[in-house]
Amino acid sequence: MGKLWRSGAILTVAGLVGGLGNYFFQVIIGRQLERAEYGYVNSTLGFIGLLGLPLLIATTSVTHYIARFRALGDEARLQGLLSGCRRFLFRLTIGGSVLAVVLVKPLSDFFHFPRPGLMLVALVCVLAGLWSSLATALCQGLAWFKRLAFIGLLGVGLRLLFGWSATMKYPVAEGAVLASAVALLANLVLIYWRKDLSWHGEVLSPWNREFLQYLIVGAACVGGGYCFTQGDLLVAQRYFSGEQLGSYTAAGVLARALPLVVAPLLVVLFTSRSGHHSGSAVGEQLRLLGIYAAGLVAGAVGLLLFRAFCVKLIFGRYTPEAADMVGRLALAMVFVGLLQALGMWALASRWLKVALLYGGLGLSYWVILLCLGKSPQLLLRLMPPAAITAFVILFTVWIAMMRNDNHRSVRNGGAQPDHAT
Repeated sequence: MGKLWRSGAILTVAGLVGGLGNYFFQVIIGRQLERAEYGYVNSTLGFIGLLGLPLLIATTSVTHYIARFRALGDEARLQGLLSGCRRFLFRLTIGGSVLAVVLVKPLSDFFHFPRPGLMLVALVCVLAGLWSSLATALCQGLAWFKRLAFIGLLGVGLRLLFGWSATMKYPVAEGAVLASAVALLANLVLIYWRKDLSWHGEVLSPWNREFLQYLIVGAACVGGGYCFTQGDLLVAQRYFSGEQLGSYTAAGVLARALPLVVAPLLVVLFTSRSGHHSGSAVGEQLRLLGIYAAGLVAGAVGLLLFRAFCVKLIFGRYTPEAADMVGRLALAMVFVGLLQALGMWALASRWLKVALLYGGLGLSYWVILLCLGKSPQLLLRLMPPAAITAFVILFTVWIAMMRNDNHRSVRNGGAQPDHAT
């Protein structure tokens, strides 16, 4: 229990500091860029997340199996998987890079991005993100949470330094977006621990029926998470004018910070749940989930109380258009954060049907926003009830699965099998 709580505390503190650093980054670019350019920065970052989904899906699955073999103490399979996945992720990164190059133009046209230079910078960020995903998967799967926290904080520092200097000299969105690629250079510090990254033993290919099944479900779950957390940014980019986009993305930055700041707890939860499904571990995981939920609610209350001040810090002046949007966005993001926690719990537990449901709900949520949210007013009206409805559905199924787990545990004398349904 102590180790899990320490890991959660370390990553949470790092997340809070990193969240403040990223907010300060928004303050820098909000004051040095015009509001429309500021909006383009944040919508482009959402677009980068879309193009980077393939490798995120793969690394989530790899993280699960690394944590699983590590918890079982199966050193031979762990070493073999690490060696095999290094090759697998390298090849997938090459494929993901080619796919990103092919898709960047048609997707940017569909979402109405204003100029080719912005898409070129977005592509650079995507490629850098693809090559850094292996580092994240290794740190999470091997429970190197202190190293992960250090990399995160170093990345924030690099982002701030480059973002400030770039937008000071060239006050356009491209420089601010490129700062996210520069931040990924922080992953190079893993070279310092290169001896820990030397794996020996027979290469174990991750490609088997079980891994492929989990990869497909992981794709649905990770894709659904993206739709819930960032899909509205692409809707805004497609439909809103420059000034509207700037105000909306400023409010969105504040609201999205709610699940983002407490997200490190989900990293620890996912790794722990991937390896342990029974005994005292379940109680620890539930307590961690409770702290995560409490953090979301407390953050939302604080944001509502200080929203005018927070918006004023970003733009250097009070902007009522942005401040008025914060309330509905914060409410939506609280439930989005809760949905994300349940989705990650289901994926780590190998409740594959529940994880698929989460992915389906996320896609449905985004399609509703894309079809109906053609103005800031309409989008803000849709998001809270859509997120609440999705949460009620998923939470009901989650409770049923938890009860089934408890019944199985009692019948098996306290031992819980892994689930693949």
